[in-house]
Amino acid sequence: MSTVFGLIIQGKLPAKKIFENERILAIEDIHPVAPVHILIIPKKEIPNLQSLGPEDAGLLSEVVAVAQQIAEEKGIEEGYRLLTNNGPDAGQTVFHLHFHLIGGRVLGKMA
Repeated sequence: MSTVFGLIIQGKLPAKKIFENERILAIEDIHPVAPVHILIIPKKEIPNLQSLGPEDAGLLSEVVAVAQQIAEEKGIEEGYRLLTNNGPDAGQTVFHLHFHLIGGRVLGKMA
């Protein structure tokens, strides 16, 4: 694994883990945009959302389940965003699929 997330998954870089199982890692974002900003990262090295294959359908449902669990634990289940960026034109800077769970304040409309 060649990205910063790959290094975190391998234990070669530190991160504040919120959740981990054999397929998913969730960590606190080091540059949060809200009081709750968690990165949910599949351990499988997939560059972006567009690179998902049919065999990865279960992985997406697991990401959503983890997001729901963390939202409840953080008390934001009534209002949060779960988003991913696909490619540089969308703002993706780390090319390992990951999802941002953002909440803890009124988020307002997206541009």
